[in-house]
Amino acid sequence: MSQGYAGEPGPVASRREVDQATTVRAQRGWWDLEAREYHADHGSFLGDAGFVWGPEGWTEAELNLLGTRAGDRVLEIGGGAGQCARWLQAERGVQVVSTDLSRGMLDVGAEIDRRRGIPLAMAQCDAAVLPFADESFDHVVTSYGAVPFVADSAAVMTEAHRVLRPGGTFVFSTTHPIRWAFPDVPGEDGLTAHGSYFDRTPYVEGFDDGSVTYAEHHRTLGDRVREITAAGLALVDLVEPEWPERNLQEWGGWSPTRGRVLPGTAIFVCLRPAR
Repeated sequence: MSQGYAGEPGPVASRREVDQATTVRAQRGWWDLEAREYHADHGSFLGDAGFVWGPEGWTEAELNLLGTRAGDRVLEIGGGAGQCARWLQAERGVQVVSTDLSRGMLDVGAEIDRRRGIPLAMAQCDAAVLPFADESFDHVVTSYGAVPFVADSAAVMTEAHRVLRPGGTFVFSTTHPIRWAFPDVPGEDGLTAHGSYFDRTPYVEGFDDGSVTYAEHHRTLGDRVREITAAGLALVDLVEPEWPERNLQEWGGWSPTRGRVLPGTAIFVCLRPAR
């Protein structure tokens, strides 16, 4: 949950509509404030240079979904502190640019780079408005970045298509849409649906004056497929990773209890068709 300002009550959670511009402002501010605490809480799970696809703990080394080859150019969007990009650069020998909306997350990434002696290229930008030339990357990737945190996720798909070379892949993981109907708690209470899977009203945190400090946006599986295909991409795989027995930890609403029953993550593997 997000933090209130000193001497003020914390934000109130609600379900209401919020547009793209408001979402961008809110996400940038929230992640700037939360970047260091997020890394302190989850850094050991993610690693400084590790590619984890979601709270289940499955890695790119295990799933090999991106299909990189040495020398490929890769763009990471919503990369946070760049953990996935560092792994790709070190283990797969690719050229990576890791981007995020939040300067605070990039600052944490720069500190990791200095500590580890890793020269990772990083840039601050909005995943829905990428400052890169057409057809300039072989792969675009994000692990839980950007997609659930933007109002206009269709624009993210369109931008991924634009910067990909023909034959390139866009692979992204996000919260599995079925989770939207269930309470975001790790125990047994999180196994009973309390809402509609089809309710696309965003989850918003903000203050009584109408300001927004955080937002998440829901799309159904069908919505995602339509966004992907409308952008000119082809969906070639949809992975719903099962919870592995080795992972005993809880992370927010994710847990072994829920993971044995409900999918928590959806990974979409998309291709920009060759001409």
